[in-house]
Amino acid sequence: MQRGLSFFSGYADRLAGGCVLAIGYLSLTPLAQLPDVPGGDKFHHLVAYAMLAFLATLSRRNGREVLFMFSAVIAYGGLIEMIQPYVNRYGEFNDFLANGAGAVLGVLLALGVTRYFKT
Repeated sequence: MQRGLSFFSGYADRLAGGCVLAIGYLSLTPLAQLPDVPGGDKFHHLVAYAMLAFLATLSRRNGREVLFMFSAVIAYGGLIEMIQPYVNRYGEFNDFLANGAGAVLGVLLALGVTRYFKT
């Protein structure tokens, strides 16, 4: 494990699990109407999935593990969008695209951070 990241990387998987739970709860809780959020809905999707992908891939050791976690984050975003219409929410393809863009950003950030701290 990288010297500079070893403390944080030890908790990355737990934090990623917390993100999975938070995203699931916030995405699948029925609402009477969508709240007006500052920054826009798509930006919030991008940030949430970037954080999830960053944490999920931070402590991965090889390209196969990174690709698996990236694929899992994308699949989770798609699954959430498919379930939303059944819980009085809106599943949108543009939300899925924002989720995917966030996943790409998160993986790239994690790879950059691990490369920077590599000994």
